Amino acid sequence: MSWRVEVDGATCIGSGMCSAIAEGYFELVDGVSQPVRTEVEPTDDVVDAAESCPVEAVIVRDADSGRKLAPEH
Repeated sequence: MSWRVEVDGATCIGSGMCSAIAEGYFELVDGVSQPVRTEVEPTDDVVDAAESCPVEAVIVRDADSGRKLAPEH
């Protein structure tokens, strides 16, 4: 199983929460977060980053089904 990580660049406000929580999974480029890799092994840090984003710009999906895993509503 693997996860797909996305960042909506139009929504991202560059708070840096995701890169602080899941160091090595996200980086800020020109004030906007980007995933370092779009496909990752499941880890709580990535879910925590998605849940902590103040504008819900970080989305985690199951790579096979596309089902949204985080953030939860």
